[in-house]
Amino acid sequence: MKCNFTPLDGLLLLTPSVYTDARGHFFESFNAKTFRQVAGIQPEFVQTNESLSRQGVLRGLHWQKAPKAQGKLVRVVLGAVFDVAVDLRENSETFGQWYGCELSDENHAQLWIPPGFAHGFLTLSETAITSYQVTEHHSPDHEICMAWNDPVLNIDWPLRRAGVTQPVLSPKDAQGIAFTELDE
Repeated sequence: MKCNFTPLDGLLLLTPSVYTDARGHFFESFNAKTFRQVAGIQPEFVQTNESLSRQGVLRGLHWQKAPKAQGKLVRVVLGAVFDVAVDLRENSETFGQWYGCELSDENHAQLWIPPGFAHGFLTLSETAITSYQVTEHHSPDHEICMAWNDPVLNIDWPLRRAGVTQPVLSPKDAQGIAFTELDE
């Protein structure tokens, strides 16, 4: 497994070794020993989530505040998404900064999102199945949804590449709060 450090401390882009032959391919999407050795992390996952999204669907930006903050290991099983993480750790040097990358069934890349980050993605392909393991159970009392189009964050979502001018949002995601409202 190859570990690429992103500009945001603790946020890692991981690419597994993929073994391909006439039958197809094989790779380990998670191995605790490898993660500890290569990435220096040892997450304890409590749940695996999976979503199916149509092209142009944007999910997020979702975040759970402490003490129920979630670490996430995100990968795409089918299709492609533009995946985004926003650093919301108050004492971080990169607080309020975002990082985005393409995750797909072709590149097999995974994004390790540590606790304290908001997360969202835009579906680029006709459909996409996204799977993510989390280190904490869902807690509606600790969940916050941030505005995907917050002008302070200024995330450069590839809407044109997703074939839309406005993304398809859930009612909750359409009501996300502004970055400046986080203190409240």
